[in-house]
Amino acid sequence: MPQKKPYWPRLFFIPLFCLLFIGSTNAQDSLKFRQRKKFIIVANTIAYSSLMVGLNELWYKDYPRSKFHFFNDNKQWLQMDKVGHLYSCYYEGLAGIEMMKWAGYTQKEYSLIGGAYGLFIQTGVEILDGFSEGWGASPGDMTANIIGAGLAISQSYFWDEQRCIIKYSYSPSSFPQYRPNVLGNNIIEQLLKDYNGQTYWMSCNIRSFLPETKWPSWLNLAIGYGADGMVGGDDNIFHRDGRTYDYSSFHRKRQFYISPDIDLSRIQTKNKVIRSLLIVFNSFKFPMPTIEYHSDIGLKGHWIKF
Repeated sequence: MPQKKPYWPRLFFIPLFCLLFIGSTNAQDSLKFRQRKKFIIVANTIAYSSLMVGLNELWYKDYPRSKFHFFNDNKQWLQMDKVGHLYSCYYEGLAGIEMMKWAGYTQKEYSLIGGAYGLFIQTGVEILDGFSEGWGASPGDMTANIIGAGLAISQSYFWDEQRCIIKYSYSPSSFPQYRPNVLGNNIIEQLLKDYNGQTYWMSCNIRSFLPETKWPSWLNLAIGYGADGMVGGDDNIFHRDGRTYDYSSFHRKRQFYISPDIDLSRIQTKNKVIRSLLIVFNSFKFPMPTIEYHSDIGLKGHWIKF
């Protein structure tokens, strides 16, 4: 079976896309809302069609096709890939919300339509997976996508702001050396592909929930999830170039974290470029002191956790 197509390219490009779109929003304020809506419809139709055709030509056409079917991969990678789907779909939803705001839709409209932007993209990808013999549409991926979109939609709909933000951080692990073609040959690839070094966070702004307190408006509280000991999806035994590699001695482990965080989107500035950069970099967890619960060794602390 071919290696499952990773979600990880969107990990980098979606925050970058948010920055570019926010920049274009500031540059095109003279356009009428009707013109903006037409532009959004045409641009997204072209972009979505190009994405689906491009994926099909660059990835799927080299693998056998089949009738549409599902594939249960919920146990793979200790669910780190599922949290990655949630992260990607959340930020695709935020990008969609910003687009619909710019086009002049109401709060209800830009929350529901824009927030579902990522879910629309990811559903198309899952359909392509479903017609590929070596993969299959993943119910777990779709569930994660729905949760990610739901987080973006619900907060925009009820509060018109994101009080709880999904964030990402990475600390280099020792595991890519055992399977670099899957986990990354260099630090750039490992940032995107090595689940062992990734941590995903739910960073919540306390002041937005308790406005009467003196809690700093930029200081969040974050809980995180990570895992390591993995060189394969289901287990640590794999085959390559006619050889069997058995790393079952590596114990696959989960980690849970709690840490303060900085909400860069709450920092006030009149500079539009700086404002855009703060929003983009807010998708990454700020290094701070952290308490970790490790499934093997229990509680431990970190002066700084990336």
